[in-house]
Amino acid sequence: MAKAVVGKKIPDIELHLTGDRRVRLADYQGRPLVLYFYPKASTPGCTTEGRDFSAAIARFRRQSTMILGASRDSLKAQERFREKQAFPFELISDPGEELCQLFDVIKLKNMYGKQVRGIERSTFLIDAQGVLRQQWRKVKVQGHVEEVLDAVKALNKASA
Repeated sequence: MAKAVVGKKIPDIELHLTGDRRVRLADYQGRPLVLYFYPKASTPGCTTEGRDFSAAIARFRRQSTMILGASRDSLKAQERFREKQAFPFELISDPGEELCQLFDVIKLKNMYGKQVRGIERSTFLIDAQGVLRQQWRKVKVQGHVEEVLDAVKALNKASA
């Protein structure tokens, strides 16, 4: 499978969204898209990150930017997470790891002294033409959303 590369158009792939909707990544072309990956629904860091994106949703919308969150969790777990946190954006269920593989976010991590495969917290900014413009890997939640919003503003200014 092809990998997402900064400066290149993102390969199209089917997404399974909350609300049990199936769409294609290409369906989001026409406006910038922030795609963020988190390790596990309803865990503290992932909840904080989702809440931070939620709190900034009006500012992203003013920049005509969509937000999608993604993890390997089941659709049911994603539905519960989104509903409980009242996220104003959809979440992607990727248990088969197709989207995770495309963005190369599955890494070996140490958990309680054991090596396990898991999602490395990462965010990707895709422009209105479907080109990957920026990526953040090994994301620290604190201050991250502001950094992404600044990048969105710079992207929009450059394409204006």
